[in-house]
Amino acid sequence: GGRGTAIDALDTNPDIIFLGTASGGVWRTEKAGTSWQSVVDEQSTLNIGSVTIQQSNPSVVWVGTGEGNPRNSLNIGSGIYKSLDGGKNWKMMGLERTRNIHRIIIDPNNPNTVYAAAIGNPFSEHPERGVYKTTDGGDSWNLILHTNDTSGCADLVMDPTNPNKLIAAMWQHRRTPWSFTSGGSGSGLYIT
Repeated sequence: GGRGTAIDALDTNPDIIFLGTASGGVWRTEKAGTSWQSVVDEQSTLNIGSVTIQQSNPSVVWVGTGEGNPRNSLNIGSGIYKSLDGGKNWKMMGLERTRNIHRIIIDPNNPNTVYAAAIGNPFSEHPERGVYKTTDGGDSWNLILHTNDTSGCADLVMDPTNPNKLIAAMWQHRRTPWSFTSGGSGSGLYIT
């Protein structure tokens, strides 16, 4: 599986765990980690940045592709996937140009509302970095937070008592094969 980049467990049965890896796909266990099964071998990329289980319906699992840590050897992704049967089958739900999706959050009161934190491709300037929101289960997405073309969302959390309150850590960064620039006017903490 390679290095682990994302993990989520079912709150009501923590023996069920999904693990995303930087270049080895998504793995599922129903036995608290004593045995694992690969569940995304048939997809176009195995580079994973985020995994989120819909706690109100654990058959629904979201996976964001592209490693979220802008190392010198990170793995680029190609969008966001959704499974409606616990990881047996997957459907591409868009956001292909974001390249690296580091966090996915599902609104616990309305599971059709999902947020995706795109850190983006650190080797390229592009306008698809930031925080995305869908209110129709992934059929369409809106970019709701963008600071500039070299800043992505490094992390995103939701207030557990108020799903309308989110905190986003934006990070301006640019990598080349020989250098790394970190920080700048696009960085900062944002709250809605």
